[in-house]
Parts: sequence; C-alpha cells; structure tokens
Amino acid sequence: MKHGMQTLTALTLLLFTLNRNAAQDADLIVTNAKIVTVNAQFDVQQAMAIRGDRILAVGTPEQMRPYQGIATQQLDLQGRMVLPGLIDSHVHATGASVFEFDHPIPEMETLADVLRYIQSRADALEDGQWISVNQVFITRLRDQRFPTRAELDQVAPKNPVCFRTGPDAALNSLALKLNSIDRNFEITDGQPGKIEKDPATGEPTGVIRSGARFIKMTSAEKSPNVTEQKARLRQLLADYNAVGITGIVQRSADSAALDLFQSLLEENQLTCRTFLCWSISPAGEWSEVEARIRQAASHPAHTYNNMLWLRGVKVFLDGGMLTGSAWMREPWGVSTIYSITDPEYRGVLMIEPERLYQIARCCLENDLQITAHSAGDGAVQALIDAYRRVNEDFPIRDKRPCITHCNFMSPEAIASMRELGIVADIQPVWLYLDGKTLSRQFGERRTRWFHPYRTLFEQGVMAGGGSDHMQKIGSLRSLNPYNPFLGMWTMLVRQPRWTDVPLHPEECVSREQAIRFYTLNNAWLTFEEQEKGSLEPGKLADFIVLDRDLLQCPVDEVRQTQVEQTWLGGRRVFPAP
Repeated sequence: MKHGMQTLTALTLLLFTLNRNAAQDADLIVTNAKIVTVNAQFDVQQAMAIRGDRILAVGTPEQMRPYQGIATQQLDLQGRMVLPGLIDSHVHATGASVFEFDHPIPEMETLADVLRYIQSRADALEDGQWISVNQVFITRLRDQRFPTRAELDQVAPKNPVCFRTGPDAALNSLALKLNSIDRNFEITDGQPGKIEKDPATGEPTGVIRSGARFIKMTSAEKSPNVTEQKARLRQLLADYNAVGITGIVQRSADSAALDLFQSLLEENQLTCRTFLCWSISPAGEWSEVEARIRQAASHPAHTYNNMLWLRGVKVFLDGGMLTGSAWMREPWGVSTIYSITDPEYRGVLMIEPERLYQIARCCLENDLQITAHSAGDGAVQALIDAYRRVNEDFPIRDKRPCITHCNFMSPEAIASMRELGIVADIQPVWLYLDGKTLSRQFGERRTRWFHPYRTLFEQGVMAGGGSDHMQKIGSLRSLNPYNPFLGMWTMLVRQPRWTDVPLHPEECVSREQAIRFYTLNNAWLTFEEQEKGSLEPGKLADFIVLDRDLLQCPVDEVRQTQVEQTWLGGRRVFPAP
C-alpha cells in the first residue's frame, strides 16, 4: 500500500512538472538569426521564442532553452536578419486592389505616354463615352506639366476626357462643354475651387483645381462585385506581406471598405493588421458632420481588436502638392509646370478654421484620432492652430492628433507638434518621385523644410512612414510605390530620381531611424506601441526575414532588399503555407 502511494505521488509530481513546463513551452523558437528588436536600446539578439501569437522571450540561444518542449518547432535562419513586421501608415487598399479590374494601366512617364493611352481608350470605346485617367501626377512626368486642352482634343476629339490628379483635373473641350464650363463659368457655391482661364482669351484652359463636384461623368468600365472585391483585396494584402508589411492604416474608409475588411477577418483571411480612418465630408450642416463622426465612435469596430480597429477620422484640408493646389504660406508663383497664372495664388484651403476646430474637437472628445490631408505648409499650420485651440479646451497629447502628408513644414510647426504631441503620417517615396519637380518649382530655400526627417527625430516629434498607395498591385509598379525598403533608402540618401544631387542631405537619417520609421513609430501612430512595432516579450509575434543585413549592406542595396519570410502573430503568411 505504501509502495503504491509512493508511485502515485511520483506520477503526480511528474505530471505536474510536465504540465508546468508545457505551459511555458514555445510553439516556435527562431535560432541562429540577427534579430533587430527595435526596443529602446535597439538591441540585436540571436534567438526568439514564440507561443501562440505572442513573443515569450528574445535573447541568446541559452536563454531560449527553458521554452524548448517536445512539440516546439525550430526555425534556423542561418544568420539572416529579422525585423519586426513593417507597417504602412497610409494606404487605400480597397480602391487600389480593384484599380485595374477593367483593364491593365500602362506606366506613364511622359505626356506622350499619357496621350497614347488616351488615344488607345478612344479607339476601344464608343464615341461619347468618357475617358478617365486617374492620378498620373504631373510631378512624375518628365514633361512636368498638365496636358493641354488642345492635346487632349487631338487624341480624343469625340470622347470627353478627364485627366484627374487627385483634387485637380485637366479636361478636353467636349468634357468642358458637357459640364457647361465656359468663359462665363464662376464658382458660386461658396466652396473652394478654381477654374484656370487663359489670361489672353478668358477661355478655360481645361485645368480645374479642387473642382471634382463640377465634373459630371459616367464610367464605361466594368465594376467588380463584392466577391471580386474581396478576392482582389486578399491578393493585395498578400503582396503587402511579400514586402514585409504586416500592418496598414486604411485612410478614408467608408462603410463598404469596413465591410470588406470585416468579412476577411471573419473568414480568417485578413493578413495585415488594419487601422481604419473613417472618411467624412466637412461640408454641410454641422449636425450632419457630427452625426457621421459619432457613427464611427459608436460602431462595434471601434472596440479594440489587434486585427481590425476603427479608431481614426480623416478629412481633406487642402489640395495636392503633386498637382499645384496645396495650401502654402507663400504664393506658389506663376508656373508652367502647374499651369498657374495668378502670381498671388497660394493653393486651395477646403475647410474654414471654425469648422476645422469643430471637427477636431468632436473627434478627440469621442476617442477618435483625427487627421487631415495637409500637404502645404499653410495647411499644416492651419491644422496645428485648430489642434492648439482644442488643447485650450482639454489636453490633447494623449489623443495623438495627426497630420497626414505634412510635406512642407517649418521650424515653428515642428516646435508646436512637439509641444502638443501631434504626430505625422509622411510618405518618403514622394521625395524620391517628386523631389526634382519640387526643387524646380520652389528652389533651395522653400524645399529646406520638405520632409525634414532628421529634425523630426531630433526634436522628438513622432512621425511614421506610409506610401499613400492608391493604384495597382505591385510594390514598385504601383502609383505611390508601397515598397518600404525604397522608402527607407530615400530617407537614408534623399536622392530624387532623374537628378544627381541629394535634396537637403542634412536631413538624412541613420539606418536605425529609418527602420524605426516603419516599425515602432508607426505603431505609436496607432496607439499600439505596447502591442507591436518591436520584438519584445509579450508583444505580437509579427516579424520578417530578410535576404541581407540592412545595418551593414552598402546603402544603395537597401532599396533592393527582398523579404524571404513574413510572420503574423506567429503564423507564416509569406510564402503562403
């Protein structure tokens, strides 16, 4: 009897020990790696233990031994570099994924490319059907100007044409006629906008700034149904994973976009953690604008979920830097590039100060992070002024109000952002794509505070990197490329394409800072720095494996970096299992 009790006790202790150890066992241990943790010390370690979707430990191989169990898998990376999963702070994934649903869109580097494409569409469509060219920015054309009304007429005389570049557009004669825009047309609805007219004749040149509401057009292209939209969105998310992106911020989300993401989440097919910004129009009765804001605050998706979270609101404060309508503190200047004829023209400001303050206050007091498209330094200052006014009502630092794009800044703006805790969503690849045109338009003095990355880090302003991806699937063929390594390289060298001189190299950053811009900084922008953005115990196991050492490779190789594996919450999503 005594021997039986001793045996039973020994078995009980053995089972207890096994159970205790099993509770600590890792599902996966990453070994023989160069793990860039992106913690406060920017430590580099050799091994990492993961259980479920969380990190158990990061350190030496010896420190991982307590987490080794019978069923623990090993991932020997043979010295490869590991980074936290990358985050893109600005995409329009639902629209970008279906952009080529009707037909492929060729790359267009010159006006000749644009005009050939328009002519091909005229040949493919019936007379009278609309031809729309979207987001081919003039800053990215070697010709660096809008197509003229006469050029559009020549290639498509029997089709209305709209060459749209964000908030601005160039129309041909038939498109102007169908929308009753002639020399006598005036903007009388009290909203922003400008119809460019030839100073000699008074006739519209075809260029319309912030005037989409005046263009009534119907598309001849086929549209995807919901099933097709979901399939395309899954395809795009997989391509994000292929370049190391495990988290995105979907700017300007509507109900349809939210439904698509929720459907993927429910079907366990959402492979990027998604932070949503609710889109609202600032125009109309305040009661309607307020109701739209409160709709986001009361939505079930406003409750935190690390895969899908409706937490932001976005409005458009000014026009575009890429098209000549960003709101600047100084006049743009007469410009053949942007078809500007008024020497006093400063751009287009879309929200008056009182309404901007109302929107910012309503969002922040309803636990919604407000951001506004603010490209010009005048718009950046206007948004800061609105945030400062709200801060007089209640503290805003912990609410992290945001500025989207934040292209042209000033020392005063940066100081105010630091003081108030304002964060920024910036697109580094724009410096690469658009720096040549901006230098030509604004010169050395006014480009001094274009994307001042180093100053932002030194001044303690939290900013993160995004792409503003709007069109096409493909990290380098897309409009606004979403390849984060091209963005990092741009921050390191500040070298615009088609030039041989860096743009204000004093604002270059270190490799550590470039990595932080797409990891922990972006996690901070979405209130998730305790959940992701670095590889530390307790955080989500989002990580990527690279084909080279970003801290040691020649700087020009940074942009050529390839991702070999992408893991989301301890599950490999690229290559697809």
